Formats: sequence, C-alpha cells, structure tokens
Amino acid sequence: MILTSSNFNPVKAGNIKNKQMKKILVPVDFSEYSEYALQVAATIAKQQSAEIIVLHMLGISEAVLTKNEGQEVAEAMYYMKLAEKRFDTFLDKEYLKEVKVTETVQNYKIFSEVNEVAHENDVDLIVMGSHGVSGLREEVFIGSNTEKVVRTSDIPVLIIKTPHEDFKMKEVVFACDFKIENLRSYHNAIRLFETMGSNIHLLYVNLPGDQFRSSNQIEDRVKEFLFKADAGKLEMYDKVEFYNDYTVESGVFNYSNKINADVIAIPTHGRRGLAHFFSGSIGEDIANHAIRPVITFKI
Repeated sequence: MILTSSNFNPVKAGNIKNKQMKKILVPVDFSEYSEYALQVAATIAKQQSAEIIVLHMLGISEAVLTKNEGQEVAEAMYYMKLAEKRFDTFLDKEYLKEVKVTETVQNYKIFSEVNEVAHENDVDLIVMGSHGVSGLREEVFIGSNTEKVVRTSDIPVLIIKTPHEDFKMKEVVFACDFKIENLRSYHNAIRLFETMGSNIHLLYVNLPGDQFRSSNQIEDRVKEFLFKADAGKLEMYDKVEFYNDYTVESGVFNYSNKINADVIAIPTHGRRGLAHFFSGSIGEDIANHAIRPVITFKI
C-alpha cells in the first residue's frame, strides 16, 4: 500500500541538477531514532531537491499468515490501518514541509528486502536510525535492524544515532586499507560526496606490531590503489591522511574527532551469520560504536 503525503510543494524542475540525488529511503519503526533519521533525510532532500520514501515493515508473523484466509485478510488490514494512522502523526513535522514524502507499508520480515525496495524505487541513499549495540551478546545473538540492513544493502546506508537539526556532510572521513577490493566502495563514496559538496579526507590507519608498515610501503599501496581507481591520476593523493593508532577503530574515531568530521564513511563486506562475527568486521564495529553519523559502502 502506498500513500502520498499532502504537505508537498513542488520544486521547480530548473533547480534540479543531473548530479543531485533523486530519492532517499528511510525505513522506520516510529521510534525516536527513526525520527532522527527522517529529519536528516529531510535536510538532505531539501539540499538535493530529492524526494523521500518512508518504509514501515509490518513483519506479520507466520502464526497470522497461516490462519484461514478470512482471518489473515482481516488481521493484515488491521495492521495496515494501524500503521497508516501512526504515519499521520509521525510525518506531521515542520521540517518535512516542501519535501515530497511517499509512505509505503510492506509485510517484510527479513531486512534484505529493504535493498529490494531501494532498487525497485531507484533510491540513491538509505538513511536509518540506530541505537547501536553494547556487548557481544547483543551483536551476535540479537543484532540491530540497522546492522542487518547494512549487511545486505549494496546502496549506501547513512546511520544516524542522535538528533541533527542542522545536518551537514561538509567534512567527511573515508577510512579504508586501500586494498583493491575497496575500489567499488571508493568510487561510490567519491560520487556521493561530490554530489554533497563534501571535503573528503581519505584515511589510512597504521597499526603497531605485525600490521605495521613503513611510510614507503603505505605510500606505494595508496598510490597503486588511486592509480587504478582514478584511471592513472593521483589527484586524490593530497587528500590522504596517515594516522598511527593501536586499533583501526580508535584511529578512525580519534582522527574524526581531531578534524571534527561530520560523517565517517567506511567500506563493509556485508558478511552474514556467525562467520561474520568470528572473522570480525572492522567496518561494522565502527558502524556499531560510532556516535557520529556513519555511512557504509558495500565492497
């Protein structure tokens, strides 16, 4: 079921540039964290002359769906109507004025379906609220809905954990190890940040012990990566920052604090299941534990 809000004043087509975003997807559960994401999405939408698609996933249980057809239809309609009523209040926000908002309610139960909705609607960015996680048990056995979306989405996911009345993406840190596997995420990040007019800091965190690399080794790796990424050009090399720390996570956070970054950007493998946790994922650790907004790009 798709409903269109009535608080939209059209933007003149002449104001829309080819490089601008067209659509932003915001999955919501009507929590305060969803509202944080919605407000950030609205700010970006106004900057980019984009529209917002707000998705609520019902997740009706199998117990309901296995009842006889009459009961199934009645209960499904009840939950749909309930979601529609909650949208009336949830979307009644001053910051959504002059933004085109489309509501969609779907009976999804697995979060890979968010990626399908994004592709079906030609979405450029997913913005999602998150309370993060604390402790191994929550990460392995419970997980967060946001983390599930990050794992399965091949569209950039912007994770918001705190209110941002005046969100901006001016200073951004893109942290990676400059291995060739990161080319796709690098290209997608640069494209999005150029669209947003961001000042990009490409960050390599150098670690002690077995993972330590000399300055020459790091520089050679970065130059080889940028040479392949940018068709033989090394113009982005001036934007590379080398930072020493004891862990990648602390290095990313400390450098981001140093420059007062607006957003931390990271590539993520999108591993699934317990193997994901046994092998470890620095990218998702950062996404889970960062207070600043984090945007993920699928490797």
